[in-house]
Amino acid sequence: MTALAVEGLVHAFGGLRALDGLSLAAEVGERLVILGPNGAGKTTLFNCITGVLPINAGAVYLDGRLISKRPPNELVHLGMARTFQKNNLFNNLTVEENIHLAIAARKPYRLQMLKSLRSYAEIRRETDELLGQWELGQHRDVPVHSLSYGEQRLLEFLLALASKPRILLLDEPTSGMSPAETAQTAEVIRQLPRSVTLLVIEHDMDVVFSIADRLTVLHHGEVMLSGTPDEVRNSELVREIYFGGAARADA
Repeated sequence: MTALAVEGLVHAFGGLRALDGLSLAAEVGERLVILGPNGAGKTTLFNCITGVLPINAGAVYLDGRLISKRPPNELVHLGMARTFQKNNLFNNLTVEENIHLAIAARKPYRLQMLKSLRSYAEIRRETDELLGQWELGQHRDVPVHSLSYGEQRLLEFLLALASKPRILLLDEPTSGMSPAETAQTAEVIRQLPRSVTLLVIEHDMDVVFSIADRLTVLHHGEVMLSGTPDEVRNSELVREIYFGGAARADA
């Protein structure tokens, strides 16, 4: 069953087509990694899928439902979540308070301002589960600005999971991390249940080949190749896209 389908997607910045009739699909539970050099259209694709940027042509379907015109807040309630290249956190709040807000965003009482989020038993319970599962409990009362960069990236990942998504888009989840933090994050991704479909933009090839079921390579806003990790790893076309030719790739 298809979780996400993108059909003929076009987005232009002025006269430049960042996405040029792009189509792809991810099956339920699949780990689909999006590859491509800088400027290939990877983040633009994520921004169009999640309603951050408008679509000039084409369509996006979530579980068979057309979502092309839906704003990001509606997509969260339909089961979609994402992370960004740069952290989007409340730096002066604690880890626990950030998670409280992320959980409350999908609750019917999210707009009630007169009661502390801590007073809701279900929010406390879900917060404890997330902190325990991903080993951030010791940082519960720490302001976000005091965390390491890798810990902040992991927290943003937890905030996306707090919305209980069926499909999760991760935009360069290991960017800027140390080798140890990268290994930890890759393990977190591998531990996610198959009830969550993943689309991942990633440049660290060790991470890519450790998590991917399938790889899709973009170039100039188009899909150039989609296949298994071995098929993409051995593709002369991919070597040419990344390195400017087979001879240079072998150098």
